[in-house]
Amino acid sequence: MYLSVIIPAYNEEKRIEKTLLNVHEYLSTQPYEYEIIVVNDGSKDGTSALISSLSNKFKNLKLIDNKENHGKGWAVRQGMLEASGDYRLFMDADNSTTVDQVSGFLTYLAEGYDIVIGSRRIKGANIAVRQPWFRDFLGGTFRFVVHTLVPLGVTDSQAGFKCFSRKASEDIFSRQTIFRWAFDVEILAIARKMKFKIKETPIRWVNDADSKVKMSGMVKMLFEVLQVRINLITRKYA
Repeated sequence: MYLSVIIPAYNEEKRIEKTLLNVHEYLSTQPYEYEIIVVNDGSKDGTSALISSLSNKFKNLKLIDNKENHGKGWAVRQGMLEASGDYRLFMDADNSTTVDQVSGFLTYLAEGYDIVIGSRRIKGANIAVRQPWFRDFLGGTFRFVVHTLVPLGVTDSQAGFKCFSRKASEDIFSRQTIFRWAFDVEILAIARKMKFKIKETPIRWVNDADSKVKMSGMVKMLFEVLQVRINLITRKYA
């Protein structure tokens, strides 16, 4: 298996079908083997039933159906560790970054990088629809805290479009301990600690108006970043 695409989903009944159509249409034209893994994170709506029905139509679509909600990071970890691909991409169910952009990522991985992450902050990035100014402000505050507590060497740790080699996936996600708000920070901190080669590359990104970040979520995220710092100091990832 060449590529696995992992999509975590929580209450995505209204929009995930369109995303899966896009992913399937693109991958079905590629010359390599692939699989699409949707990890249902205890959805309360009809997400699970919808994915099950689509699996009869889409080649290589697999559902991991969790009955309880554990967090996006848990769902991503589960999909990455159960995947079969030599390269493993996780992307958001809202299709804010479309799967066709993985082609450039795969080129970098073939050149020897272990991890390629999408960035909305570096030169060449295209933010087609911007998020509200308040979310930009919260994002800037979060990036400052991350840079201070857990320097990652990247400009955008939170974009939900990241691709890993098989070895990087297995080594990093098996050590993951944070499963909700700041899991992206933790996996990149682990990757840097283990000296994996990381490439940050620009992406085209469209803000989803239905996506909301509350102040309470930001506070929880900051506490989780602090926990990553503590984990690094105590050598928890060794």
